[in-house]
Amino acid sequence: MLNGTRDKKLATAMVGSFPKPAWFTESLHGRPFKIAMGDSLYREQYVDAVACYLNEQERAGLDILTDGDTRFDLEVGGRSWFFYVIERLGGISGARDTSHFLEYADIKPGHILYEVQEAYHPPAVTGKITRGPLHYSALWKTAQKMTSKPVKFGAISATCLPMMLWNEHYKNDQELTMDLAAALNEELRELAAAGCPVIQVEEPPHHFACCTTPPATEKDLDFFTRAFNREVAGVNTEIWAHTCWGNPNQQSFYWERPSYERSLPYLMALDADVVGLECASSQGRDLPLLKHHKTSKKIAIGVVNHTATTVEPPELVANLIRKALEYVAPERLIISSDCGFGREGLSRRIAFYKCVSLVLGTNIVRKELGLPEAEVRAADPRFAFREA
Repeated sequence: MLNGTRDKKLATAMVGSFPKPAWFTESLHGRPFKIAMGDSLYREQYVDAVACYLNEQERAGLDILTDGDTRFDLEVGGRSWFFYVIERLGGISGARDTSHFLEYADIKPGHILYEVQEAYHPPAVTGKITRGPLHYSALWKTAQKMTSKPVKFGAISATCLPMMLWNEHYKNDQELTMDLAAALNEELRELAAAGCPVIQVEEPPHHFACCTTPPATEKDLDFFTRAFNREVAGVNTEIWAHTCWGNPNQQSFYWERPSYERSLPYLMALDADVVGLECASSQGRDLPLLKHHKTSKKIAIGVVNHTATTVEPPELVANLIRKALEYVAPERLIISSDCGFGREGLSRRIAFYKCVSLVLGTNIVRKELGLPEAEVRAADPRFAFREA
């Protein structure tokens, strides 16, 4: 159901997270969001941060905005992406010394992601998973009432959560995953019913599973698709499935990015209106694969790299969009970032100018196609301190 990008050609958005402002010193610390909003200091900092993120995206000229994932606390390696959900679900308790995180890559002491592993102390599943106070609707409403542009709400997929849990209750991880999907489905249904125009389910793990040792079987990949589809069943709004090659501490799991080739048929089988692919880091190497997959889905391509501090020039962005247009029509192409900009790895200024460049590069191609260009107030010479 296209609510956010209907009739939009070359719509622009970024994935989700923005670097946390230095003055945002308060944290949820496991509290339910609506309870924390009764804390005057937290409420002021939270609302001000969301307003800043929305303003920066509007000045950059993005079509679809996010709340910057402001609910996530400043924790090592983006821990809150997992633990915002984990800390609020029923059936989970305690903590263990290690997670399954290191099973997904060859990471040893001396690697930055090993420090991330040391900071993650996952709890155990000790009972049936239940929904808990996730408060997605309240989070989205807080942002949407600040802007007339559509606000996309993104959150971790149920299929990612077992890697941060010790299963001490269910017969196997597939049963656990399906109950996680059912719990999150309740939350997403409520969010859609509240009016959220775009819901982004983040990181269905098909592409990563193809790179593990041993690699996932066809049966495994089919299960991940079925679990994702259970999570979004009956969620009546536009659904995006975001994929990338990693983002803890703005790090990828792979210096040379693997290919989506084996996972792509399963990603195309997701009940999603939009499938997002990391492309900037590989210069769009996998884009030709799309010619083998006939689909009505929209494709969101990353055109700026979340793991690099250098801001991509608009012409570089435009070249990647032109390459994508060889395989995807403009009405089905969305221009985005490879992933979110995190809370630790980049500065706010770099994240902002990556958004500006994303839109300026898109405007180059829009002009070539005779499409309306977006206003980019950040690039308007009238507002520069000195005339060019």
